[in-house]
Amino acid sequence: MQYSTLVLVFALGLRHGLDADHLAAIDGFARFRPSRWNGILFALGHGGVVTALAAGVHGFLGKIDLSWLFPWLFLGVAGANLLRLVRPRRHRHTALGRSWIALGPLTMGVLLAVSFETVTQLSALALAQHTGPLWLGAAFTLGMTITDGIDGLLAARVQQSRGARAAIASRAMGWVVVVVSTGFALAHFTGRDTGSIPLVLGAMLFMALLALRIWTLRDPHAAQAEAA
Repeated sequence: MQYSTLVLVFALGLRHGLDADHLAAIDGFARFRPSRWNGILFALGHGGVVTALAAGVHGFLGKIDLSWLFPWLFLGVAGANLLRLVRPRRHRHTALGRSWIALGPLTMGVLLAVSFETVTQLSALALAQHTGPLWLGAAFTLGMTITDGIDGLLAARVQQSRGARAAIASRAMGWVVVVVSTGFALAHFTGRDTGSIPLVLGAMLFMALLALRIWTLRDPHAAQAEAA
């Protein structure tokens, strides 16, 4: 086993988790069910597919063209968040909702992986010949889980916060998800090559989410709102 290869793949996972399409999907789920597990579940679903690809299943998956699914996934994310922005409702903690927490982000991670094979995934596949595919997939998924997990936790905390600033931050995050998700869908429909935009935009989204979380924590009226 080449440990240097695993470290490299782990770094690729960290970087891949910062892609804007990941963050838009995870943050989009937070408006419906603000669970700290959203990002982790998304990364596990996505990483599971990458592991399967590295193990050689890509020969089978290559015969199935699911690239058409990518823009519709993000149109769905955009539309659902837009509806929640226009018709806001309180989060409901039902048995069906708890099941959706597990199935929604996990399924989205899987579908996004099989519908849009990224350069990072291709790099991981190229390295599979030097390292066992299961170790490779585990390292990649671990790196991605850290990045997406932190983002999911921050998004959930923003949605769970109370107070005037929290309400503004929640709506701001919602509109960002709508714009970014719609942008990805339109770029795919028109055949635009986004290149390195997902990583740059993803880093900006992550920093913006972190800033929103810090801003809500510094709300002088938040404590009173929580106690009410």
